[in-house]
Amino acid sequence: MIVFELICAERHRFEGWFASAKDFEGQKARGLLSCPVCSDSSIEKLLTARIGSSEASPESTPQPVVPAAQPRNLHEMLDYILLHTENVGKDFPAEARRIHRKETRQRSIRGVATGEETRDLLEEGIAVMPLPVPPREDWH
Repeated sequence: MIVFELICAERHRFEGWFASAKDFEGQKARGLLSCPVCSDSSIEKLLTARIGSSEASPESTPQPVVPAAQPRNLHEMLDYILLHTENVGKDFPAEARRIHRKETRQRSIRGVATGEETRDLLEEGIAVMPLPVPPREDWH
């Protein structure tokens, strides 16, 4: 089972549970997906989470940032993110695009982006999410 965080053109976020990544793509292509808030059918994927096994290969399904076991609290989640991501600082938008275009190696990154840069990345189909803490220069 795969859980995708989804977003509509009106920027409403919601979860969708699918048997596989192919199942999501098939439902989207057939127009079966719609926003539960506004019924918009222009649905895109954001952050990906996987539960259990999946038919999708690791290369075709983005790796989740959070561990498979749910963190018990916000501090555990932040610790995990800080330990398992690369801080690219202000280069975040450019590096996220290079990773998305497969111009550099696939990896989890964190950094700084303006609201406009974040919206542009989302519109380009690049999954990003804000961290619930302000960025610090000393996080490596």
